[in-house]
Amino acid sequence: MILSGKQKRYLRSLAVNEKAIFQIGKEGLSENLFDSLNEALKARELVKVSVLKTCEIELNEIVIDLCAHSGAQLVQVIGKTIVLYKPGRPKKIILP
Repeated sequence: MILSGKQKRYLRSLAVNEKAIFQIGKEGLSENLFDSLNEALKARELVKVSVLKTCEIELNEIVIDLCAHSGAQLVQVIGKTIVLYKPGRPKKIILP
């Protein structure tokens, strides 16, 4: 499923009030992070990830790795904050 522009706008509006629940720093990406991210996506469907200044990995590489390992879709990247969405079973967020 590919998100339409309208669906991405809706998800961005929901993400505005959310806090980033993951931070990626100088340790970079790890299996632990991917496991925790998958659990959070199952529970919440919409997750914000913050990339700290100490992280040495390129932002677009992080986005690609997070999406590949979690099966989530990129909603938005603003500065160093990434918003990911993965529909759960049953769905908690009803898309327009």
